[in-house]
Amino acid sequence: MGKMIRSNKQVTIFTNVLFIVFFYLSPVNAQTSPDQLLLKNFRPKSIYKIPQTVIEKARYPVIDMHSHEYAQSPAEVKRWVKTMDEAGIEKTIILSYATGSRFDSIYQAYAGRYPERFEVWCGFDYTGYDQPGFGPDAVAELVRCFEKGATGVGELGDKGKGLFYSKPGPPAWGMHLDDPRMDPLLEKCAELNMPVNIHVAEPKWMYEPMDSTNDGLMNAYTWRVDVKPGVVDHEGMIAVLERALKRHPQTTFIACHFANCSYDLNKLGRLLDKYPNLYADIAARYAETAPIPRFVKKFIETYQDRLFYGTDMGLGKKMYQVTFRILESADEHFYEIELFGYHWPLYGLGLSDTVLKKLYRQNALKILSK
Repeated sequence: MGKMIRSNKQVTIFTNVLFIVFFYLSPVNAQTSPDQLLLKNFRPKSIYKIPQTVIEKARYPVIDMHSHEYAQSPAEVKRWVKTMDEAGIEKTIILSYATGSRFDSIYQAYAGRYPERFEVWCGFDYTGYDQPGFGPDAVAELVRCFEKGATGVGELGDKGKGLFYSKPGPPAWGMHLDDPRMDPLLEKCAELNMPVNIHVAEPKWMYEPMDSTNDGLMNAYTWRVDVKPGVVDHEGMIAVLERALKRHPQTTFIACHFANCSYDLNKLGRLLDKYPNLYADIAARYAETAPIPRFVKKFIETYQDRLFYGTDMGLGKKMYQVTFRILESADEHFYEIELFGYHWPLYGLGLSDTVLKKLYRQNALKILSK
């Protein structure tokens, strides 16, 4: 009898362990009460019986103005070209950040093998930026990259601490786009008709408190910006961009990701109204703008001559198709959490043919043909 009681206790313990393992390690779709569900596991699925559009190929030919060297071998580049064909991507701009031999190798891998399908933009070499005499060597390297085949510069990046997108050179902490030390480089870009793609700040959610009031917390926590002494905040970075636009009116600037003003596109609109040398790409900000489709559609229509299509999200076919669905369809309340990292529902913008043609290709040709 005692042996049977011990056996029952063992069974009870084993059962409890199985329950704990099942409850805490089971897939997200297991029964879970709201007060036990982790935000990172929240994966809602729309149950609305409404139209769902699958767009295999863009309605018009596309120039992707914002991508990177995602393919790491000749075979992968070849597969990417095949995917571009299937999705309707006529050309992709590879923003390499790179100088020196790294730029040369990226250029050869893409534009060298597929000159009609890729352009490669270089970076700036910030070596010695904090020493007297900075400038001539950096300009010489820019010219060398141009002669090698670079058709633009970017993506430059500054989230508040300084310009730091640079391969293989050092970051330029403390130096921003409007710094006088940048003048020779930006003036040479104007002379060579090389557009400059600049990433300023991050989306506003990344600067907000990382607590229950932040509706972008799922993504914001990963990309959060800690504003401390020596780090320029979001408003300050937009001011840096404006001072650079004013300082270099002959240089063409592309503020990528809607200048990270998705939360208030009027800020970008004011800059576009004021500075004819400014453009913006919409890359990797579909999740931040598709939740407010009427406002965003109106904004894109208003600035239809100054915006570029871009992705910045890899090279997969589905990635392209999701962007086309957002831009072309009028679909409502759908999710792409795995691609974008937000739990917000998305909505199609239903852009007109006229606007799509400009966004997809015509606007890009205006600056790529210079």
